[in-house]
Amino acid sequence: MTRETMISLVFALALPIIALIANQMGEIFYISLVTRIAILALAATGLNLVLGLGGMVSFGHAAFFGIGGYITGILASHAADGSALMSLPITISGSDQMLIIWPVAMLVAGLVALPIGIISLRTSGVYFIMITLAFAQMIYYFAISWPAYGGEDGLSLALRNNFPGVNTLKPLSFFLIAYGVLMVALFLFSRIRNSRFGAALEGARQNELRLASVGIGPLRIRLVAFVLSAMITALAGALFVDLNRFVSPSMLSWHMSGELIVLIILGGTGRLFGPLIGAVLYVLFEFALGGMVEHWQLFFGLILLGVVMFARGGIIGLVAGKIRYG
Repeated sequence: MTRETMISLVFALALPIIALIANQMGEIFYISLVTRIAILALAATGLNLVLGLGGMVSFGHAAFFGIGGYITGILASHAADGSALMSLPITISGSDQMLIIWPVAMLVAGLVALPIGIISLRTSGVYFIMITLAFAQMIYYFAISWPAYGGEDGLSLALRNNFPGVNTLKPLSFFLIAYGVLMVALFLFSRIRNSRFGAALEGARQNELRLASVGIGPLRIRLVAFVLSAMITALAGALFVDLNRFVSPSMLSWHMSGELIVLIILGGTGRLFGPLIGAVLYVLFEFALGGMVEHWQLFFGLILLGVVMFARGGIIGLVAGKIRYG
């Protein structure tokens, strides 16, 4: 077993242990804290698919995170007041069931990501960054100018949505749902990374011409990865709204995209548990430094600068090294 695996397991097991201890002590705040970590790690895992494996620095993934959030808020609000979502030959109503909301959120995000990917992936480098950012900002301003669902003020949910057989209003129960989804996403990421598709995606990052010479289209591979990435990030957005029972255009802001990129860089780009470790450290810094100084981001920025300069493999790469055990 590698040292990286041992460290990753420690971080992965720490979340449910902390949640269980906090639940026994009646400390609801700490359960919400680790739930937020799990959801942010899930969103960053989606981005890690294109950034870590494909080398595509997307500054537009907040769009998919926000789409997942808005789909959750819209469906839940229509379910709450009993109004129809769409009046077509077949009336479509809202829903407060997570197992219905999640696939819809992922499908809508995937459909939005498809044309964005087709256009954006024809560029590279800073042009790709700027185009993805531009699309995200377009969706951000659309949400602000959409008064039917709160506009700039956002949209509140009276209750958390339902999951079969689980009381989602209990903080521990909702944490276990978010944590379970995160573990499934990490398993999926691991399978993709170790598959022929993952090898092709990494090949597209390293040498497009060599990949094309063996009959594999780099654009097609990257587009599939981009859409899958968007769907995972949208799922995280849906969970984030249920955690806070509120959705607002801030979920679509470029700041959110930057935050997800920071999580990946901090934990370790392309590493399986990099997003989780990055999310743990980010939220802990926010909690610890935010309680001491108002502008805690300044000190966090210095820490991130140190990671970029002296730990190119992220925190996990710095600590794990290359030592193997067993």
